[in-house]
Amino acid sequence: MQKSLATVIAGEVAYKAPSSELTTELVRKGIHLLIAFVPLFASVNIYATLLLLGFGIVVYSWAEKLRCEGKSVFIITRLTDLASRERDRGSYVLGPVTLGLGAMGALFFYPEPAASIAIYALAFGDSFSSVIGKGIGGIQLPFTGGKTASGSMTCLLIVFVVSFLLTGYLGVSLLIAIVATVLEALPLKDMDNIVIPLGTGLAAALLLL
Repeated sequence: MQKSLATVIAGEVAYKAPSSELTTELVRKGIHLLIAFVPLFASVNIYATLLLLGFGIVVYSWAEKLRCEGKSVFIITRLTDLASRERDRGSYVLGPVTLGLGAMGALFFYPEPAASIAIYALAFGDSFSSVIGKGIGGIQLPFTGGKTASGSMTCLLIVFVVSFLLTGYLGVSLLIAIVATVLEALPLKDMDNIVIPLGTGLAAALLLL
């Protein structure tokens, strides 16, 4: 018996949805990774870096307000549309704002190398855990809103390596990585961009005392 047209269409949608979701995540996390340049800029001039992050937040907020009103701002609106997840459709996309605030908070509150560890945990740990988690899938962790074991293990490994390269301490690096992984697994939506760097930075600053 031939399948009905509706069944075929439904099957195609079900097949393509994960690919589309992964593409969106790749675009979103590609933008997310740009925050990794912040420690480099801060090593040159931390005050100019904070000013640049603040300016970026203001410009994006203005562009996003216009986008919600049906207007378009060159490049920014297009990138926001490409990086928007299903839950963001038709609403204000808060991610870039919390991303900038998280990086600013890490620079403002913590000394080096804690500030850099915090920002790299956000840039690399959070980004790659999300991409791997959605790309590979696997066992979903309870009470995490769909986070996967593969994603969390990716976050743990990346933050551990980054912390060890910056500190040279195995035990301390492992503890920092565990803290970052637990924070990344929390179902905080866009607020994880603030919680991950501030929590990881605090752990790094205390452990490195």
